[in-house]
Amino acid sequence: MVGLTTHILDLTHGTPAAGVDIQLIRIVDSTHTLLKTSITNEDGRLNEPLLSCEEMVVGEYELLFFIGDYFRGMEATLSEPAFLNKISVRFGISDADSHYHVPLLVSPWGYQVYRGS
Repeated sequence: MVGLTTHILDLTHGTPAAGVDIQLIRIVDSTHTLLKTSITNEDGRLNEPLLSCEEMVVGEYELLFFIGDYFRGMEATLSEPAFLNKISVRFGISDADSHYHVPLLVSPWGYQVYRGS
């Protein structure tokens, strides 16, 4: 498989994080270009890749996860402003012929990302 995918696991509730808004941004020099917006499904995944194999381009990208809205929707008790409202993950694609998977493990108080498979 080639392309860019993600998924989100809610560590507080022990479930996939459904209904999370995500933005994919391409960064060239100091210009940020919004490429795509999407929302996670009931499995915490997207119904289609963020980038298909044809759309993969070497460069710097950012995923912006609107996690504060998600936890508010789950009626989690959050401070105002929330400790984590939007999580930004900047990463590079160095091989446009590879699959890049960026999982997010999250709670209202912390998160972890890694390059998955």
